[in-house]
Amino acid sequence: MVPMQLLRQGGLFAVIKPKGVTSANVVDQLKPIIFGSDNRAGWRPRTKVRVKIGHGGTLDKNASGILVIGLGQGTKSLKQMLQGKKKYSVIGCLGSGTDTMDAGGKVTEAAPYDHIKQEDIEKVLQQFRGSILQVPPVYSALKVGGKRMSDLVMEGRDVEPKPARPVMVYHLFCTAFDSPYFHLDVTCGGGFYVRSLVSDVGKAVGSCAHVKELCRTQQGPFTLNQALKECDWTFDNITKALIDPRKLVEEIR
Repeated sequence: MVPMQLLRQGGLFAVIKPKGVTSANVVDQLKPIIFGSDNRAGWRPRTKVRVKIGHGGTLDKNASGILVIGLGQGTKSLKQMLQGKKKYSVIGCLGSGTDTMDAGGKVTEAAPYDHIKQEDIEKVLQQFRGSILQVPPVYSALKVGGKRMSDLVMEGRDVEPKPARPVMVYHLFCTAFDSPYFHLDVTCGGGFYVRSLVSDVGKAVGSCAHVKELCRTQQGPFTLNQALKECDWTFDNITKALIDPRKLVEEIR
């Protein structure tokens, strides 16, 4: 049986989300591990205590990396995780744009890219540093009329992009270039979309681009070294990884 006090108190911990599953899928995978299940009898709660669980910021299905999980009282701190700093490593692909702005989408445009060099990428990055305005992608978890924009698009609805909104980019560097691929390291604030950045960079250098690979390497104080790999998602490991969010107040910001 799970100690009732542990479940009620809860906390925060981080997992490494594998590529190909949604953030909600990860939470669903964790529920039976935390609350208990019996493969023969189906769902069997370890306790009748009602405990909340959620994640602190949707990570794209085709992306991998840090996903912060809140348990019990820890869910109250997830909003701070959403607004806090995040770090990403991304590979962009020049010459083609997709409807989802990543490799999982349908190609919607193509443009020459042979003329582009690493210094061209580095030159345009300056305009994407600091406080900038960014238009979020329509394939996103943002909602219109209570429904996710991505769900509406997949239903065949016409969805207008949200207006450009202010976001913060603390650090942005091109770490490698092997045409048509360019590698970026990004440190940003809440509400920032790396897919939109890659698409915008492609346009800024006179071509188009989409995300080939995306990994969130840090969120708040949580790094890849501290996060639980899927093979380590056990009840004992999760309880050991739980951190009281009150100890992270300064680091989350």
